[in-house]
Amino acid sequence: MSERVRVLVVDDSALMRKLIPTILERDPSIEVVGTAMDGAFALKKIEELRPDVVTLDLEMPRMDGMETLRMIMRSAPLPVVMVSTHSKEGAYATFKALALGAIDFVAKPKEASSGHLDTIATELIEKIKVAKRAAGNRITAPVIADRIQPVKKNARVAVPPHRIIAIGISTADQMLCSLCFRKFPRNFPAVC
Repeated sequence: MSERVRVLVVDDSALMRKLIPTILERDPSIEVVGTAMDGAFALKKIEELRPDVVTLDLEMPRMDGMETLRMIMRSAPLPVVMVSTHSKEGAYATFKALALGAIDFVAKPKEASSGHLDTIATELIEKIKVAKRAAGNRITAPVIADRIQPVKKNARVAVPPHRIIAIGISTADQMLCSLCFRKFPRNFPAVC
């Protein structure tokens, strides 16, 4: 059997911190290594437990999910799956989380507060596994920094090769695409 996916569950609801691990541990390839009730605790637990994937709620006291996500991506980037009631109604918050580096999101069902998470169990488990696989494909900053050679003063700089960025979207992803394009410089050459 391959190595289990180590997951940290972050949610301010004590009920969710009990139910989500119960759901995840139905799958023998997933191990919930801990839980945290807000972003501040999550950052400490990430450092201590070194999870492979984090599930993260958006609305929490002290440090909310969005700020926690920013901090995770700055200090120790790792795959994050947003698990929130905001994922359908608050599309902007979902797209912002994806733009900040979240791998994916799962919308908690409206009846989640009464303990009914079975409707999202399969989806959540699958997205956590995908997030773990996606983590292996990321290039971290130190790897890139090792390849950069300092340019000597007065040296001729070679013209870089042409690079192509291709983006394919569905109609539902227009907002996310718009967020991506805003990050490009105004003089970025584009062909549509």
